[in-house]
This record gives sequence, C-alpha cells and structure tokens, in this order.
Amino acid sequence: MEIKVMHQVMEWNEDVSDAVKAELASHKVCLVNVLGSPGAGKTSTIVALIDRLREKYRIGVIEGDIAGQIDADKIHALGLPVVQLDTDGACHIEAMSIQHILKEFDLDSLDVLFVENIGNLVCPAEFNIGESFRLALLSVPEGDDKVEKYPLMFATTDALAINKYDLKEYFGFDDARVEANARGVNPDVTVFRVSSRDGLGLDELADWVAQRIDASRGVC
Repeated sequence: MEIKVMHQVMEWNEDVSDAVKAELASHKVCLVNVLGSPGAGKTSTIVALIDRLREKYRIGVIEGDIAGQIDADKIHALGLPVVQLDTDGACHIEAMSIQHILKEFDLDSLDVLFVENIGNLVCPAEFNIGESFRLALLSVPEGDDKVEKYPLMFATTDALAINKYDLKEYFGFDDARVEANARGVNPDVTVFRVSSRDGLGLDELADWVAQRIDASRGVC
C-alpha cells in the first residue's frame, strides 16, 4: 500500500511538472534546477553564474529553504526578482510549489529562472519541477564517496560541478574517483571543477549553462 501511494504521488508530480514546463516554454523561460547538500555552495555558485550571465539574460531566482530567507536576501541585494519558498520541513521542492510561485514573476520579462533546491542529496533528485536541466553540486569537504552513496542525484543531473576545488589538497579528495563514478551512473554528465573563492572553472560552467539556456529557449 505504501508503494502504491508513492507511485500515485509521483505520477501527480510528473503531470504538474509537465504543466510547469509547458507554461515556461510558452514564455520562452528556461528553468534551472540547482541541487546539492547544505553547504555545497549552491547560492555562491548561482551568484557567480548571475554575475557572468546577467548582461545576456534576464534572470529571476526561486530560493528554496526549510526555513529562513538568508539566501534570498543575498539574491535580492543583486537587484534581481527573487521569491523565497519555505517548505516548512519538507526535504524537497515539488512541481506544485513551482506552479504556484510562477504567478509571482512577470515571465515575459525573464529568460531564466534559477531554482535553488533544498539542501539534500536524496529527495530532490526524485521530483522533477518543470526544469529545463539540472545542475548538481558536490563540494570537496563532503568527501569523494557521495556518488556511490547517493547515485540517483548524480544519475539524473545534466552537469556536476565539483565545488570548492581549491580545497582539494587539504581533504585528500579524489576527483577522478568522483568523475568515474558519476559517468558510471550517467555517461552523458558534464563535469566541471569550480571554486567560487578564486573563480576556477566558473567561466566554463557559465558558458555551458548559457548553451543549455539558449537550446531550451530555441535561441540560435
């Protein structure tokens, strides 16, 4: 019975996710689902991407948190439209929440919506939210065994950014192991090594994101 209920919930979420995707497509807005653990550097990476993309794209942000609006305040300080989504304890964002939030934005004045999902390597991977593509972050201090422990997160992402790469030597982090494991569950994943502290790899990541944005919006 428990499995049956979960199956029904997932089907319902997929229906809403498809509706969200269709609505965004009608306005030519790309939705980027940014995932990773607490402290992986999701907000700092989004800010770094905004800095590199805002001259080309009109950007909005949905900040997901179990409570509080610390990250939303950081985005608001950049002068961008941002909506805080408090999940009140839920460990992931569902498509219905995104559908409700879209009315808070003037979609015709946007090209891109970044969604910072809840800090978690488990639940968020299971729920599509109408995204055009997914970007997963794994930070060096988390350890190099996370792909093996949480394979679904990395099997369902389009790109993996190994973040805080400048700390690699201090943690004995084996990035070759991470990349091999990621490609083992997801042969098509694109892997980046980045650092918000010194800017390593962020230009390359921004270029990749821009290509995916243009492709999803049908822009040559």
